[in-house]
Amino acid sequence: MSTGDSVVLLTGAASGIGAATARAFADNGWTVYATDIESEFPDDIGERCRCLELDVTDEAQIAAVVDQIITETGRLDCLVNNAGYGVAGPVEDVSPDAARKQFDVLVQGPHRLAQAVLPEMRAHGGRIVTVSSVLGHTASPGLGAYSAGKAAVESLTDALRIEVAGADDVHVSLVEPAWVETGFADGALGSLPDEDRTPTYDGTYDALEDGWVLTGGPLTTTPEAVAATVLAAATDTQPKARYPVGAFATFVRWTHWLPARLQDPIHRGFGRASAFLGRWLR
Repeated sequence: MSTGDSVVLLTGAASGIGAATARAFADNGWTVYATDIESEFPDDIGERCRCLELDVTDEAQIAAVVDQIITETGRLDCLVNNAGYGVAGPVEDVSPDAARKQFDVLVQGPHRLAQAVLPEMRAHGGRIVTVSSVLGHTASPGLGAYSAGKAAVESLTDALRIEVAGADDVHVSLVEPAWVETGFADGALGSLPDEDRTPTYDGTYDALEDGWVLTGGPLTTTPEAVAATVLAAATDTQPKARYPVGAFATFVRWTHWLPARLQDPIHRGFGRASAFLGRWLR
């Protein structure tokens, strides 16, 4: 795919993976519309990209942003769905309202955006790239609500990829990292209840607060590695359906094929061992 005058709309671009992705596209000559629910962007993003405020749960605002891009540039070649956050905690302790709000961002956000950009892409071709997670395939104790959202957006994206294939030059891909060095863990920790914790899940809370279930510990990858993968999904001549980021993400993804009697002890053991190491290394 030629990138000479190409235009990308990127959500969740004010920090972390989104900011790294905005830089990667700008480095490769794209016109970057960097959007986020937050109106403040890093200085270099503001200098190199066209920054707009966008709440992916607001259908009217999405339509206005897409219309603005097409009016200003006459095209829209790629949508990168990156906006998201994590609600952590055992399923029994996570409020349905918190899970629903997260689902609205992780799943309905990409759905709304796809509906908004597809008419333009159908006419001229384009790419839709959604930043998902290996947790869309393999759930982790304490991240059930987040894993459910990622599993849903994986299914939605798979269906969309099949639906648009063939007659139109539109391609749809998923990028699937494991842990990434961003503020995700801090945000997810902030969602944990301070009180009314079900005692049965003390070990799960230990794994979230002291272990590597949220942070990944030494197993993390960089936002730049994810950004490079997103750029590949946007530019590969023959884009793949899925792009795991790094060897560990590939390993975690394929553990999904193990029977539950093997998967479950691995997840429990990882949480307990990492919580012990996390406390010991402090």
